[in-house]
Amino acid sequence: MAEPVPLRLQKILAHHGIASRRQAESLIRSGRVQVNGQIVRELGTRADPAEDHIQVDGRPLLPSPPSPRYLLLHKPRGYLCTCHDPQGRRTILELVSAVDTRLYPIGRLDYESSGALILTNDGILAQTLTHPRYHIPKTYHVWVSGIPSIATLHQWQQGICLDGRPTQPASVTVLSQRLDRTLLEVVLHEGRNRQIRRVAKILGHPVLSLHRLAIGTLQLGHLPSGQYRNLKKSELQWLQRSEQHNTL
Repeated sequence: MAEPVPLRLQKILAHHGIASRRQAESLIRSGRVQVNGQIVRELGTRADPAEDHIQVDGRPLLPSPPSPRYLLLHKPRGYLCTCHDPQGRRTILELVSAVDTRLYPIGRLDYESSGALILTNDGILAQTLTHPRYHIPKTYHVWVSGIPSIATLHQWQQGICLDGRPTQPASVTVLSQRLDRTLLEVVLHEGRNRQIRRVAKILGHPVLSLHRLAIGTLQLGHLPSGQYRNLKKSELQWLQRSEQHNTL
């Protein structure tokens, strides 16, 4: 039997659900990972989790990775999509504290936004699905201030310049209007930082509330705020097919 080939350290951490591969690289660079008692900062370092003693923040890595978990969380407003906040604000990990493995989000929702969020310990899948070339559609209900004109909606649909480059075309549909606000359904195929809020502000109609209903075929449905559920087999298969398509 052939001896196991050592793997890159960041890939091992991703397989074990410590972080996505990109986040694992940051852990290594910051000196938070040790191999056989030595701090490792070199990203090309290879190791064998069955033979080498690997620690992250002083906690040993188990020889075998944990069973993969895939959850859909209904994130409430007032929670950060991070593991720890120096300011002591609440994080999404508090909502899944009963799960006996470390989880991290695929994508993000900002502090004031709510809705569908995928959590997993599958670092390889998370890394692929958060890559800029992965254009999974995400559906939002967004209340904005004022009554956008047809020209403004068309401009949003066609894309505007953010950070020196245009946004991709988006679906923007009026669902309801009141005297001072409008409810829009927005479907994005990209996920730049606070994109909807920034675009709405540029167009003169700041966001009043933002809620994500769906991530591709994954529907939030009637899942209560603050609660989570395991992904259905069909939902996971859809994510994995999307991952394979984007790695070809």
